[in-house]
Amino acid sequence: MKAIYLCLFTFFMAIGIHAQSANGFGFKGGLNYNSNGSYYESAISAAENPDGNVGYHFGVFAKFGGFLFAKPELVYTSTKSDYSDGTFKMQKIDAPLLAGVKLLEFLNVFAGPSFQYIIDSDFDNNDIRDIENDITVGLNIGVGFSLKKIGIDLRYERGFSNNEATIINDNNLNIGRLDTRPEQFILSLSLIL
Repeated sequence: MKAIYLCLFTFFMAIGIHAQSANGFGFKGGLNYNSNGSYYESAISAAENPDGNVGYHFGVFAKFGGFLFAKPELVYTSTKSDYSDGTFKMQKIDAPLLAGVKLLEFLNVFAGPSFQYIIDSDFDNNDIRDIENDITVGLNIGVGFSLKKIGIDLRYERGFSNNEATIINDNNLNIGRLDTRPEQFILSLSLIL
């Protein structure tokens, strides 16, 4: 719960700064190509890496600065990853705090931490118990293109540390562990109001 308050505080602080010296506040959305971490079955020690799938995201952002800029965001993200035993789905709130450099009038690069709060997760026909941390931190790094008020950015996101969840079947037996750490490419379209 503290992470949600931290994310909201950061976002509204950015809006306040935006009112003084900003060059944009707006909405964004797009697609993400995601795969979570390895899946370990308890009966055998073999690990399985997931097949990636397309998910989606949408949210709000503020962008302020000039040559050097800051861009805090608050984004709802839905992802899924396929394993041989089923599909893992996750919904989360992401709060990237990005800093960037404008290379050309229409081109910029950026990077920064991304705070994530897992809202819900599901593994086909099984229960997920004991996710180590509902709140995690990752890294975003990417490139952005802008034409006046419309922007497109492509970024890579990776979680910093393992965040395992225990998978329980219908008989309450532990059937495996899953690393819920995200690894994804994110393509976004944004509009500054």
